[in-house]
Amino acid sequence: MKIAIHHREGSFSDSDFSYNKRWIAYCKEQNISYKLVDAYKNNIIEQIANCDIFMWHFYQNSTKDFLFAKQLFASIEAAGKLVFPSLAMTWHFDDKVAQKYLLEAIDAPLVESYVFYDEKEALAWLEKTAIPLVFKLRGGAGSQNVKLLKTKDVVKQHIRKAFRKGFSQYDGFSILKDRFQKFTKGKDTFKGVLHAFVRLLYPTTYAKVKGRDKGYIYFQKFIPNNDTDTRVIVIGKRAFAIKRKVRENDFRASGGGFIIYDSNEIDIQTVKISFDISKKLTLDCVAFDFVFDEKNNPLIVEISYGFAIEAYDPCPGYWDDQLNWHKGSFNPQAWMIDDLIEKIAPSFDNV
Repeated sequence: MKIAIHHREGSFSDSDFSYNKRWIAYCKEQNISYKLVDAYKNNIIEQIANCDIFMWHFYQNSTKDFLFAKQLFASIEAAGKLVFPSLAMTWHFDDKVAQKYLLEAIDAPLVESYVFYDEKEALAWLEKTAIPLVFKLRGGAGSQNVKLLKTKDVVKQHIRKAFRKGFSQYDGFSILKDRFQKFTKGKDTFKGVLHAFVRLLYPTTYAKVKGRDKGYIYFQKFIPNNDTDTRVIVIGKRAFAIKRKVRENDFRASGGGFIIYDSNEIDIQTVKISFDISKKLTLDCVAFDFVFDEKNNPLIVEISYGFAIEAYDPCPGYWDDQLNWHKGSFNPQAWMIDDLIEKIAPSFDNV
């Protein structure tokens, strides 16, 4: 049994934000057979021919990853190899519209979400819809491309723009404002603010390749009176969670960096729902973002297979799938490898 791990110097996989370093370190510690491969090379299928598992923490804002990662995972999985993330985890990744359809199809407690592919239909719907609304592009993490629209006129402007000029994937002014606010709270660096300012003049390569989002409009119902959201991450039969404080004078929590780690602050309903959905959809690793309605019912905002590594290291413990609490530190990236090995072990036992 051998694991192929994508690694390329100078790319996201070589950074501290990637799962890679922990995967590689764990394989070394546990004497697990592995090899480093380069998914960007033409012969990637040949590279992994003698491997049973392929792992790649691909990045939603990478130009190269956006072009082919999901298709590569689907192809390797079709060949009978185990992959992380699996097709069940990747096809809707960084696509809020896809997640709307998926979660509605299984009757999950999703925040009311609306998508339109016709300008007239969207404008007609608006006339009988309560304001404010949360506008989102289908892609974007850390609250990027998310706005609270407080008047019908502003909503109309967004609808018209969606079906005409369209929206850039990179909202430079919003990102600059966000990074400056975090800088004043000690959550970002001056270098980060300067980088965001430069990006006003020179958009990201990803935004250029991806092009403008147009031809659809996506909204979610605004759920008021949430000064935090709850992020629950399920990996196999384990789950851990945090609360994230909403930014000052804002409604968004994701990406703000203001985190509550006390497990007593976590509503156990969110953990149970997360386990139930992850099992139903066979998601080996998935993060759920929850808010609560006026009746204190947890509602899912969106899901993702990826999460920031260091933000969760201070978690005081985790729940198992029977909702028993296990106190102590843990390594989520090690769990990912352990679960894959457990899946593949029976096939080797029968050889």
